[in-house]
Amino acid sequence: MDGDGFDVIVVGAGIMGSCTAYEAAKRGRKVLLLERFDFLHHLGSSHGESRTIRATYPEDYYASMVLESYRLWEEAQSEIGYRVHTRTSHFDMGPAANKSLQCVIANCEPNSIDARILDRNQIHDVFSGAIQLPEQWIGVVTDVGGVIKPTKAVAMFQALAIVRGAVLRDHTEVKDIGRDEPGGGIWVATAGGERFRGRKCVLTVGAWMKKLVQAVSGLVLPIQPLHTTICYWKIKEGYEDEFSPEAGFPTFASYGEPYIYGTPSMEFPGLIKIAMHGGHPCDPERRDWESSSGVLVNSVVPWIEQVLRGRVEAGRPVMTQACMYSMTPDGDFIIDFLGGEFGKDVVVAGGFSGHGFKMGPVVGRILAEMAIDGEVAGFELKHFRLGRFEEDPKGNAKKFEDPVSSHVNQ
Repeated sequence: MDGDGFDVIVVGAGIMGSCTAYEAAKRGRKVLLLERFDFLHHLGSSHGESRTIRATYPEDYYASMVLESYRLWEEAQSEIGYRVHTRTSHFDMGPAANKSLQCVIANCEPNSIDARILDRNQIHDVFSGAIQLPEQWIGVVTDVGGVIKPTKAVAMFQALAIVRGAVLRDHTEVKDIGRDEPGGGIWVATAGGERFRGRKCVLTVGAWMKKLVQAVSGLVLPIQPLHTTICYWKIKEGYEDEFSPEAGFPTFASYGEPYIYGTPSMEFPGLIKIAMHGGHPCDPERRDWESSSGVLVNSVVPWIEQVLRGRVEAGRPVMTQACMYSMTPDGDFIIDFLGGEFGKDVVVAGGFSGHGFKMGPVVGRILAEMAIDGEVAGFELKHFRLGRFEEDPKGNAKKFEDPVSSHVNQ
C-alpha cells in the first residue's frame, strides 16, 4: 500500500471516521481508514451500550442535521440488514423559566418537529407516574427520539465501508501529515514507518485531535478532553416494565442544574442509564480511570429522588462506564478545512462535545463532500468554523445557559 495512492485517507475510526469512510467509498472513491488502536476500542468516545438520538436542541442549527441523520441511520440499517437504532419518543424537562428549555421549545415549530408541552399532571398521566416533575417544571414530548447501540453502529459502518471497497487498518498511529509536492495531494506517515499518499485527508481522531493537529500544522485547537462517567441505576422491584421502550418510556434530558440525561431500560435488565452531562479535564494519554465518583455521580442522586422517586434506587449506581468528551468552549462542533499550507486538502472534524454521536451519519456525509467536492450542499457550517475562536475565544454566542461548563473544572 505504500506505493498506492488513495482518493481519501480518513484518520480515526470512531463513528465520525467510519461514517466518512463509508460515504466516500459509496461515491466510488478509493478510501483508506486508519485507526491508532484496535477497531471498536473503548478508549475514546464511540463505544458502549447506548447513545441518545434527539432532534430537540436549544441551538437552531442542529435539528436539520439530526433529522437527516435519522433518515441516514434507517438507510444504513436497511443496507446492512440489522438494526442499531431503537425508536422511542424523547422527553425534555426542566423549570418552566429555564432559558435552554424555552429555546428547545421555540426551535421545534421552525424545524417541523411535533412537540407537546405538558404540565406536571399531564406528564404523570402520559408516563403512568414513572416521571414525577417538581412544582414549576414542564415537559416537552417529541416523536424523534431513540437509542443507538454505539459499538454495534461503528462496526456497521465499517462493514459497509469494506463492502464498498474501503481499506481498513487498525494499530496504525498517524504521526505526521504533509503535502505531496511532486504528485499533489498529501502524504500520511505512521509510527510504524509507513507512508500513504492520498488526494485528500480527513482527521476524526476525537480527544486526540488537539495533539495531532498541533503536531501537523502548529495550530492549537481549543478542544479539551473530559473524562466522564456513565451510570446505571437499579430499578425497584415491580417497576422494571415501566421503564422499557415497549412501555413507552422515552429517552430524556433534564435542563437546569445539573443537566441530566438518560435512556430507557434496555442494555441491562432491571437497570436504567441516568448520567450527568459533564466531566473532568483529562489527557487522553494519561487518564485517571478512578475519577468516576464525586460530582458526576453525586449530582444524579437528588435528581432521581425528585423525578423518579419510589421507582429507582438512588443510593449509588450499580454499574459505571468510562467515556470521554472532546469539549469546545461553546460546545459546538469543529468542521472545517485545516487551511494554511494544506488548504482544502485536509479536513478536520472534532470537538463534538458529548452530543455528536447521533449525527455521525450526516457528519460523515458532510466530511466526504468536503473532501471530494471541496464544498457541502444542504447544510450551513458557519457555526462550526475554526475561525470563530479567533474572533472570540468563547466561540459562538448563546442565548441560554451552558449545561456543561459549570462542571468542567470540578
